[in-house]
Amino acid sequence: MELLVAVIAIAGTLLGAFVSGKFQERAAGRTESAVRGDQLRRDRLEAVTNLAEVISTHRSLMWRRGDAVLEGAGTEHIDDLRAQTQESRSQVTRPLVALRILITDPAIRTAADRMVTLTYAMRDAYTTAEALTRAREDAKTACDDFVEAAAAYFARTA
Repeated sequence: MELLVAVIAIAGTLLGAFVSGKFQERAAGRTESAVRGDQLRRDRLEAVTNLAEVISTHRSLMWRRGDAVLEGAGTEHIDDLRAQTQESRSQVTRPLVALRILITDPAIRTAADRMVTLTYAMRDAYTTAEALTRAREDAKTACDDFVEAAAAYFARTA
């Protein structure tokens, strides 16, 4: 009888350890999943903010370049601004690619594409001060729309 009690006690202990181990494994899996989800959210937010930041810088430089052209600034100054705008345009690529990889939401992608397109289009508005101002305002509005689309996305996915 004592042997039977000992066997039952050992079996209960082993079963308890097994069940406890399974619970710990599941809890660790949930924690790991939550950590991955948090990191993905941070990466997505970083892609959005980086893109908005570099496009804002590019838009500002495009404005300065267009303004210099319209005011008849010297060739050296305009060439310097052209080099700066080319550099700032190349800075758009990385966050735009990151955004397209990390966020598949069509509203954000459409807003990002519109923002980038309208900012790049400022180059075609170096004809008059009014055209340049209108192009800048359109690009700024597109940037605001992009940020709003991203905010809505993050609110939905929180």
